[in-house]
Amino acid sequence: MSDLGPVAWPPEPIRTERLVLRASQARDRAPFIDLLASPEVHTYLGGARPRADLEREVPEVPEDWPGSFVVELDGAMIGQVLLRRPERHRPVAVGKVDLGYLLLPRAWGAGYATEACAAALGWLAAVLPGEPVVLTTQSANTGSMGLAAKLGFTEVERFQAWGAEQWLGLRPAVPPPARSGSD
Repeated sequence: MSDLGPVAWPPEPIRTERLVLRASQARDRAPFIDLLASPEVHTYLGGARPRADLEREVPEVPEDWPGSFVVELDGAMIGQVLLRRPERHRPVAVGKVDLGYLLLPRAWGAGYATEACAAALGWLAAVLPGEPVVLTTQSANTGSMGLAAKLGFTEVERFQAWGAEQWLGLRPAVPPPARSGSD
């Protein structure tokens, strides 16, 4: 599912002004089920999964793999940010890290997705300098396309998949920070 290469996992929690990004824990199981069962969250993702199926299938520690960050606000999970290299992807995106995110509807509209994704991308740039990143969303999801633009993604292509037009954006490799002084 995720191949970020030689990345130590889990990292220390990433703290932003309002959020904490961290590895999944057992206490996140119920919020993950809420997230995966939410019709609102999955409007542009092919539909929500049935809650009964999730209750049976979601492990005690959900989404516990390198590149899967829980987004926490005031001690409670509000969503997830994903960094992964999918096994199958569009030719232009093969081998690149793919950014994904899901937030519970109660967390929408406050800038948390932008803040969380920017923090995850900052972490990625520190542990895998020079890594380009892709993001795919339905072109009907104007909110996600706006977030992609804020994060520096530019459109590479549009294509049909899963019964809808998809938008694929690329965020070029961020160069490592300049070193100061003499080496």
